Amino acid sequence: MSSVRIVLVNTSHPGNIGAAARAMKNMGLSDLALVDPQDFPSAEATARASGADDLLAAASVSASLEEALRDCTLVIGASARNRTLPVPMLDPRASAALALEQPADSRVALVFGRERTGLTNDELDRCHYLVRIPANPAYPSLNIAAAVQVIAYELRMAADSTLPRQESRHRFATAEEMERFYRHLEETLLAIEFLDADNPRQLMRRLRRLFARARPNQNEVNILRGILTAVVRRCR
Repeated sequence: MSSVRIVLVNTSHPGNIGAAARAMKNMGLSDLALVDPQDFPSAEATARASGADDLLAAASVSASLEEALRDCTLVIGASARNRTLPVPMLDPRASAALALEQPADSRVALVFGRERTGLTNDELDRCHYLVRIPANPAYPSLNIAAAVQVIAYELRMAADSTLPRQESRHRFATAEEMERFYRHLEETLLAIEFLDADNPRQLMRRLRRLFARARPNQNEVNILRGILTAVVRRCR
């Protein structure tokens, strides 16, 4: 499961970071990424890690989610709420199976948001899928570390029953490559006046969802960007 990265966004309580690291190590995960944590490094995080402080020491710390996802080809965000723009929803077992179905040379990110508010719409737009942990409707609030434990457990169970994965012939585009494509697409749509900069509505968010469902590989993204370049050149 070395290809799976657990990403914690803007965590406010350092104890939750330590408890998440402990949950990860229990289930054989080791790649922890922290995005703009409010208090880290922290003695409380180390204490709650209970022996998983090696994961804390090796954790990457980024200023933005975009940076943390740069090399990832599949991004699954944890969300307990319905969203305006629908995103394919998975349960923990299905999300674990999907994560471990990916080619061995790919990187998968499972993203957990803030304790109180979760992930923003902009952050969710970077996810191919969402995962929701079934809970008591009368009390659905789940601690971040507990959520990580549930997903990590399902990953462990899936790993124990999954055949060895093959190297991919055509790797899916990484999050960084897709962000470059989205910027190129937006610039092109503005240039040909298809997108109104003063009234963009949700066009780019809808296009993100379309391409997130398609999950193009590197060659396909290069073709799409070549088309965008040719369109702008022709218009000029």
